[in-house]
Amino acid sequence: MRIGILGTGNVGKTLAAAWLRAGHDVVLGSRRPGDEELLTGLKELLRAGLRVDDPAGTAAHAEVLVNATPGTASVALLSSIGAPALEGKVLLDVAVGFLPDASLSHQVVSLGEEIQRAFPDTRVVKSLCTIDRTVMVAPESLEGPSTVFLSGEDAEAKRIVGGLLGDLGWPAEALLDLGGIVTARGQEHFALLFVGIALATGTFAFNIRFVPPGRRTTDAA
Repeated sequence: MRIGILGTGNVGKTLAAAWLRAGHDVVLGSRRPGDEELLTGLKELLRAGLRVDDPAGTAAHAEVLVNATPGTASVALLSSIGAPALEGKVLLDVAVGFLPDASLSHQVVSLGEEIQRAFPDTRVVKSLCTIDRTVMVAPESLEGPSTVFLSGEDAEAKRIVGGLLGDLGWPAEALLDLGGIVTARGQEHFALLFVGIALATGTFAFNIRFVPPGRRTTDAA
């Protein structure tokens, strides 16, 4: 599958490496695709088949476009690409917006919703924003099974994203579809609890698991 990843930070590079290993055709999008410092830092990925392009070229390449940009800048960057170029595409949004004081930039309407409203013909799916980048691509590194969430309006888009999550190592039973894009609010707001847990435990390499109710039996009268 042709995957375009917007954002050259740690999350974007980690996802790019994992999907390259899975055999996908991956382009990483940057505002400075010819920058020597950037390309030097990506040399191992470039040897593995990664290509670097500007945001518009990355979107044109992609069957699935991944937003791994800072959440406070995501809509502006996507707007610079333009709605026509994003029409019909699956957009996996993994970003969360933080302000300088560590509060969330999207406290009422989620970034996922904001993107979907700005680009109504783009099939937005929110996922992977509740875990650290190391766990995104290595769920088997955890002690036992855990849960990754999906939010979005398009069932086929969520199926496609689910397949890409499978390529990262997430089994089907780990995926929990929360419903429409409005449920992205819960995923993004979990970031505050995530940071609290990380500071309390001294690690970011963890996840949570949905544990359903147990079956209770009663003695027959």
